[in-house]
This record gives sequence, C-alpha cells and structure tokens, in this order.
Amino acid sequence: MKKALQPGAGRHETIMVLLLSLGFGLVGLDRFIILPLFPAIMRDLQMNYQDLGNLSAALAMAWGLAALTVGGMIRQLGRKTVLVGSLLLVSALSGLSALAGALASLLLLRALMGICEGLFTPAGIAVATEVSHPDRRGFNLGIQQALFPVLGLALGPLIAAWLLGAMNSWRGVFAIVALPGFLLAWLIHRHYQPALSHNLPPPAPDGHRLRWRQLLRMGNIRLNILLMFCILACQFVLCAMLPNYLTDHLHLSTMAMASVISAIGVGGCVGQLIVPGLSDLYGRKPMVILSFAASLALVLLLKLAPAQPWLLFALLFGISFFNCSLTCLTVGPLTGESVPSELLPAATGIVVGLGEVLGGGAAPALAGFVATHFGLPAILYVAMGGSLGGLALSCLLKGPQEQPSDLPIPDELPLAARALTERN
Repeated sequence: MKKALQPGAGRHETIMVLLLSLGFGLVGLDRFIILPLFPAIMRDLQMNYQDLGNLSAALAMAWGLAALTVGGMIRQLGRKTVLVGSLLLVSALSGLSALAGALASLLLLRALMGICEGLFTPAGIAVATEVSHPDRRGFNLGIQQALFPVLGLALGPLIAAWLLGAMNSWRGVFAIVALPGFLLAWLIHRHYQPALSHNLPPPAPDGHRLRWRQLLRMGNIRLNILLMFCILACQFVLCAMLPNYLTDHLHLSTMAMASVISAIGVGGCVGQLIVPGLSDLYGRKPMVILSFAASLALVLLLKLAPAQPWLLFALLFGISFFNCSLTCLTVGPLTGESVPSELLPAATGIVVGLGEVLGGGAAPALAGFVATHFGLPAILYVAMGGSLGGLALSCLLKGPQEQPSDLPIPDELPLAARALTERN
C-alpha cells in the first residue's frame, strides 16, 4: 500500500480518469445496446440472425481499422480534439440509428460508429496514461475501462428492456441512450488540460514520423498484439456464442440465460478494478501469467459444469474477471510502458486495432465454424485455446529493464523514442 501514498493524485487526475471511464462505458453501451433490441428491430425491418452477425462484424472491423490510423490523426489534430470529437460523433450516430429504415442504413451507421469508437478508445487510453501518476497507472487504467463491461454487457440489456417497455419503440431507445454522450463530451472538453501529465517523456520535434515496422520493434508491442488476439479469442467467443450454448445445449430458460450472461459485465468491471492495481504492486508479468492460467482453468470448469445457473454465473464471472483485466493490462500499462508518450496513441491503436480485427472478427467466425461442424459445446475449446496460447506467450513478456538495447535506431526515429531505446 506504500505506492498508493505517492503524490500526484490531484483533482485533474481524478476527474479525468472518472470522465474517461464514463466515456468508455457509454461506448460499450452504444456498441452492445443493439443486441437486446434486435428482436424488435428484426420484426420491424424484416431482418434475420445473419444480419445481426453482419452488424456486429461491421462495427468490430471498422473499430479495429480506425484504431490503426488514430496515431496520425492525433498528430494532426491533438488528443483533445480526437477524444471529444469521436465521442460526439458516436453519440450522434447512435441517435441517428433511430431513423434507420433498412438494413443498409443501419449497417452504414454501425460501421461509422465503429470508426468513431475505434478512434476514442486509443485516445482515451493515451489520455488516462498521460494524466496518471506512474505508481497509479495500472489502477487508473483499470478504472478507465471498468464501466465498458458494466454499461455494455451487464446494465445494457436491463436499460434496453426498461426503455423498450416504457417507450414501446426501439427507435426511442437509441435516441435516449445517445443523450449522455453529448454532455460527457462537453465535460471532457472543459476539464482536460494536456499540460498536466506525470513523468512522461517529452514530445519529439515536429515533422518526425515513425514507420510501423519501427514501432513494432519497441518493447512488448508485437507480443501485445498476439496477446490481444488470445484474450479476445476467449472473451468474444463467449460473448457471441454462449447465449446459444446456455439455451440450446444446457436448456436454460431465457431469463436464466440472461442472468448468467450478466456475469460477463459484472466480472469484467470488478476484475479491472482489482488486477491492474495489483500489477502496480507485484509487476505486470506475474499478474498476466496468473490471469491467463486462471482463465484457462475456469473455461475448462465451464465446459464440465452442469446446468446450474448459480454455478455458471460464478464461473463466467471469474472468466470475465481475468479476461477483461488482461485486456486492460495489455492495451494499457504493457503498451504504455513500451513506447514514449508521443507514440502511445499510435502504439495503442495498433494493439487495439489488430486485436479487434483478429479477435473480434476471426475468432467468432472460427467459433461459428466449429459449432456448425463439431457441435455447440466445441466452442469452449476455441476459448480454451485462446487462454492457453496467451499463457504461453505471456512467459515471453519483458520489463523495460529487460528489453534489448542493441537494436539499430533509425535516424528518422523521434528523439524521445531514441532516448527510450538507448536507455533500455
């Protein structure tokens, strides 16, 4: 607990971390609110379950591709502009979804939302890292990401069901959930002060650009991309396929299934509030290894578990507890401590973007293939494979003091990046 007493937890840091947490929570709500609304949308717009898959895939792919480009956009516009602008656009596009009259228009709106959310995510992580004292960086990044599963996966279905019952219109639900984002964007614009940062390298002179292959050679960046694929291969497969597993294979009722699935959001929130903070005290690598090992063991137990809702809830809570913590650690401290401050948006965008494209797109598609050809229970082997692969890869993680110092440093590498590489 000694590190918690370090100076620097001022008003600016506290306010910004809370605002960024609310912002990422609203992103999760806007992303997943369509799932409980889809039965009503399907009847109104004459869609089918393949259309739901296409809508989810369009947002995930757009999110990942946008995250890959966020570094250059932030260089041109600044973190504040990208952060506030992307949140405003996410809210506007969510509200415009209420006007969709066919699959094509809704598909376009969801893809555009994915682009904006893909810009907001790395920018939010970069700003949370910037304003946080080093001794609280893991803990703060856990808070910053904690509301994403709560609002998106735990409270989202309840909010959607209540609003749908009150308004009797899925269009009205989209319009209502869009409103808080506008207020939050204004609050972030008002409170964010870029000059107030903690112990981060200075920016490089203007005009320097960094090639991808150079950025990928820094710290744990390449390994983080592979870790993200493994994490999301487990988490996204469970989010996408487990409802059918619970109802079709274990024969739970719809209400029992919904109660069990809510464990994903609750467990993810609690895990992100605990494990990243523990990594500040005990190190990133030990907590990553422990989390992958626990996730693997819990998915195996889920495969063997009977149709007992309380037991399934507890197991799914534990899986999400560790998987969401792994996401936070990988895109947060492990990436932030691999590159200097000015390169953090680009590095985070690469890790988030490629992880989202591969984990959000390829892994659920693979699980669908496995379920079709080998039976629905076989999807849990895909999830176990993700955790097992992550466990093996996490043993290769290096701390800053362990990273190689003999790599050639390109002349065009920004001065801050050169200094970091030489120091390591």
